[in-house]
Amino acid sequence: MIVLETERLRLRWLTLDDAPFIIELVNDPSFIRFIGDKGVRTIADAEKYILNGPLASYEQYGYGLYATELKDESVPIGICGILKRETLPHPDIGFAFLPAYWKQGYAFEAAAGVMKYARNALNVDTILAITTPENEASGKLLRKIGLSFERLIRLTSESDEVKLFTTSRNGDR
Repeated sequence: MIVLETERLRLRWLTLDDAPFIIELVNDPSFIRFIGDKGVRTIADAEKYILNGPLASYEQYGYGLYATELKDESVPIGICGILKRETLPHPDIGFAFLPAYWKQGYAFEAAAGVMKYARNALNVDTILAITTPENEASGKLLRKIGLSFERLIRLTSESDEVKLFTTSRNGDR
């Protein structure tokens, strides 16, 4: 299912057919460094990741992480979307792209499209985001799409601190 299109990108629901792409994305050193090791090494692992993550989120919330692909070529280059974590009070935006597609405006284009979709189609007033403290590039992108750094938090008592960014429809943050 296509969720939204931008000038150069198409964001659509992930499917089990995306398993090879997911293996490549989540095992990239930058993904592991800034997001974490998801333990996805095989097609079966990737299918489980898609089923228990994005597909379960679409079913439960009506949104999730979307395959982000070049519109003209239908080539997946990353993921971008809205997540609902049990440990956060509001949905958060998340994204990850293959390094070959960095610094070309794709992450901004996708994230800006997702922000508009979340507000207009999903009626989400407050959108959060989290990054590792050293992930300056993602923090810069989040500020560019209208979020502001709020504070450092821990998602669980055992987890490392992350930066929490927030915004709201009313612009009060």
